[in-house]
Amino acid sequence: MGNEDKFIVSKMMVKFKGHSLLQVVLLVSLVFLMQTAKSVYAADAAADGKKIYESRCVICHGPKGDGKGLVDLVHRVEKKGMTWSIFPRDFTAGVFKFRTTPTGCMPVDSDLMRVISNGIPRAYMPASTDLSEKERKAVIQYIKSFSPRWKDEQPCQPVAIKKPAWVGNPDSVAKGEKVWENMKCWECHGKEGKGDGTKSDSLKDDWGDKVVPFDFTSGATKMGFAPENVFIAYTTGLDGTGMPSFQDSLSEEDRWHLVSYTLKLMGRLSK
Repeated sequence: MGNEDKFIVSKMMVKFKGHSLLQVVLLVSLVFLMQTAKSVYAADAAADGKKIYESRCVICHGPKGDGKGLVDLVHRVEKKGMTWSIFPRDFTAGVFKFRTTPTGCMPVDSDLMRVISNGIPRAYMPASTDLSEKERKAVIQYIKSFSPRWKDEQPCQPVAIKKPAWVGNPDSVAKGEKVWENMKCWECHGKEGKGDGTKSDSLKDDWGDKVVPFDFTSGATKMGFAPENVFIAYTTGLDGTGMPSFQDSLSEEDRWHLVSYTLKLMGRLSK
C-alpha cells in the first residue's frame, strides 16, 4: 500500500468511526478498486506515451530520458570570449525549471502540459499542439517513468498568482529597481539586465555545465512576456540552474515590483 493509499484509508477510518465493520470494509475496498483502476489507466497511458516519445522526443532527450539523444547539444552560445552549451532536459534527475510549485518540488501535470503544448522557443523545444490532449497526457505519464521522484514524493500545491493592478506603473518600476539592486540581481544579469553581470562567467547548473544568465533586453523569457510567468520564475526559482527562489526572501509585493522592473528591461512598458 502506498503512502497516498494509507493516508486515504486512515482518514476514512476516522470519518467512519462508529459505523459497522462491513460498511468500513466496503468503503476501503472501493478505495483500493479505484486506486487499481487508476494504476491500470496510468500504465496504459504510459505505454501510449512511450510510442509518442520514441517518435518525437527521443532524438533529443534520449531513450533513457537522460538528455543524451542523437541531438544531445541543442545550442552553443559564444559571449565575451566564453562558450556555453545548452543541453536537452535530463528527466532522470526529476529537476524541472518551469513549474508553478515551490522550489524543490516536482511540477504538477498542468506545468508539464503547458511546456509540451507551447514548447520553449528560445530553448529549441518545439510545440506539440498537433497532438491531441490525450496524447500529450500520455507523454506526461511516460516522462514520469524516468525518475523515482514521481513515486517517492508527494506533490506540492501550486503557488497562487494574482497580479496587482499597479504592476508596470512608474512607482512600481522604481521600487522594483531598488529590489533588483538590493537582491544583487545585477551580479548575474548585469546592471541593465543584459546578462553581463560580474558573476556571469562563472555560473554552472546542477550538472556542472556553464549557464548563460538571461539577457532581458533581448525580448521574451523562455516562458514568454506574461507578467505572471515572470512572477512565478521569481517565486519558484528555476531549479537546477542557479536561479534561486525569492519566495522566502522577498514579500509577494516586492516580487511583483521586481516584475515591473523586469518588464521595463524587456521593453514591455511604454516610455
